[in-house]
Amino acid sequence: MPSKTVFPAEWTLQSAVLITWPHPYGDWRPWLAQAEQNFLRLAEEISRRQLLMINCYCAAHRRQVDDLLAASRARLDHIRLYVVPSNDSWSRDHGPITVYRDGQPVLLDFRFNGWGMKFPHDLDNLVTERLHRAGAFGDTPLEHVSLILEGGSIESDGQGTVLTTSQCLLAANRNNVAEQELADQLRELLGIERLLWLHQGHLAGDDTDGHIDTLARFCDPDTIAYQACEEESDEHFLPLQAMAAELKALRTTAGKPYRLVPLPLPKAIIDPDRQRRLPAGYANFLIINGAVLVPVYADLADQIALQRLQGCFPGRELVGVPCRTLLQQYGSLHCVTMQLPKGVLSE
Repeated sequence: MPSKTVFPAEWTLQSAVLITWPHPYGDWRPWLAQAEQNFLRLAEEISRRQLLMINCYCAAHRRQVDDLLAASRARLDHIRLYVVPSNDSWSRDHGPITVYRDGQPVLLDFRFNGWGMKFPHDLDNLVTERLHRAGAFGDTPLEHVSLILEGGSIESDGQGTVLTTSQCLLAANRNNVAEQELADQLRELLGIERLLWLHQGHLAGDDTDGHIDTLARFCDPDTIAYQACEEESDEHFLPLQAMAAELKALRTTAGKPYRLVPLPLPKAIIDPDRQRRLPAGYANFLIINGAVLVPVYADLADQIALQRLQGCFPGRELVGVPCRTLLQQYGSLHCVTMQLPKGVLSE
């Protein structure tokens, strides 16, 4: 009898969350102190509720992170530190993707090529394997996958449906394969039955070629929260309106329209040095045990986003986490985290 594979939703009970701490050996150098404050707040919120795994660049960096955590409000008994060098801190894309095979967790280590060869990635591509070799994931098996795939590019409802974007998954700088071939591979690897494609929508400043976790997210199998734009003069208005129309045309496995929850768009945040708009949005939230951590940007729209998402997660605490500094490297809260579902680690 063939094995049954399930790609769990993010709201599935979790063993831990993995993050890779920012370090001075890469692009975080100009904003390192501010970025560390963002990561400390994340560490505090996650460690209060579940295990947090932190990957550090080297032994000296680990000692520095240890000192920062000791002076914070994080629960140190819920934190494990590891040392594996990395190019950057985007664990969503260089961390493992977990599936359940016949009820047992398996870590899939997809290839990572720096979002289409845009950035150095030689170390990032080895992070998951090296963490596994160091015993970070216990006895959970790891399988290497030749396909290039980033965790931020796929969104699961836990019931066999994955939401994604064609501009990322079908980009020539990733696998350069036809849609049907890629869909067939993902069905086999992730055990999914349906792949729902969005062809519209983007955030200015995004360098991932349209990761779904910046645009539209499952909150439960029948609900999708999505990044909207109501200001006609904003450059996002037309593409996000077009994306909203695509979402309205999608159907659940029961054949019904999804409950769609629009999230406001914060005012434009511009990088003063590069004069480039940064990809600020609220769809980049993280679901953890008992809570949803939502990126906030000291904007009037922060509270509106929190209120709307609270309606999507009535049984969880909604927590705003300042993430303005993370935008300097073109990502936000979900991008720097990767959840590990229950069973990956011995509790």
